[in-house]
Amino acid sequence: MEMKGKLRLTSAEITHLWNTYMNDSGAICHLEHELHNAEDEQIKPMIQHALAISKLHIKKVTELLNKEGYPVPHGFKLDEDVQATSPRLFSDAYSLIATNQLGKTGLNAYSMALSVAVREDVYTFFSDCLRESDDIIKKTNELLLSKGLYIKSPYLPTPENFDFVEKKSFLAGYFGEKRPLTGTEITNLYSNFQRNALGSATMIGYSQVAENSDVTEFILRGKEIAQKHCEIFGSYLNENDLPSPMTWDTEVTDSTTYTFSDRKMMFYSTALTALSVGYYGASMSMSPRRDIGITYSRLVGEILKYADDGAKIMIKYGWLEEPPRALDRDELAKKK
Repeated sequence: MEMKGKLRLTSAEITHLWNTYMNDSGAICHLEHELHNAEDEQIKPMIQHALAISKLHIKKVTELLNKEGYPVPHGFKLDEDVQATSPRLFSDAYSLIATNQLGKTGLNAYSMALSVAVREDVYTFFSDCLRESDDIIKKTNELLLSKGLYIKSPYLPTPENFDFVEKKSFLAGYFGEKRPLTGTEITNLYSNFQRNALGSATMIGYSQVAENSDVTEFILRGKEIAQKHCEIFGSYLNENDLPSPMTWDTEVTDSTTYTFSDRKMMFYSTALTALSVGYYGASMSMSPRRDIGITYSRLVGEILKYADDGAKIMIKYGWLEEPPRALDRDELAKKK
């Protein structure tokens, strides 16, 4: 029985700490490059703020893992995975939008981590991370609004009163009359469009600076998937006379100079894919219209195949760092 104050880190705590280290070490590479090239005097402090937070996370995770005697991940290094002084790859507008999205993904990740944290120091760390993500979102939202870059979801008409669903056709979608989209369906379609639009721009930039032909081909395929998914989500919105969000492909420069390592870009590409699986799954569960749910199911299958192909490339070149896992008892038995 563990004594109070002697609690070991649980598998969930170690896993979330490990993921935090990997994600923040990768974010630091991105933010250092964007900070070096930033020109907008309002956007630059936002990037600096996010960079300082990511560096603090690396420091705290290292301390927690060292205290436990658990190996610190290799992650990503400034001297290995980025040439921060390379010519600008993305515009300041892209950097601001990406920083905003960084806060949003952090909010989701840290809320999950906090829900399974038991040890007081780990709980406090993820609680702080959650507040920091909230702060990043708030500040970048304000700046995006002031610059006219914040893309708001569509407005809904105000009903005269509440109502109840009376027809089973509310669930239909393939046969018979299609009902208008619900607010939840609109929100998810809009948000998934925005994430894919940012992903498409990211993939375009990555494809220009990738060195390995396998990586270039994989990233270009990712760009095509993101753009196709934008078209699908946009078509649902357009059918309901709702506007689609704008895309960000024009926020990528024509630079082809080495900027990020192929390993770093593969990790980021597969991480974006993993996030999409989660978002699509949640969207599917909140979409009563059957045709929308089936569409999400089909798209999940497509990106799972894409993620699997990405993992194979990373294993092929020795780039896939092994996450925390249980002991292989059979393997131990064979070593006797």
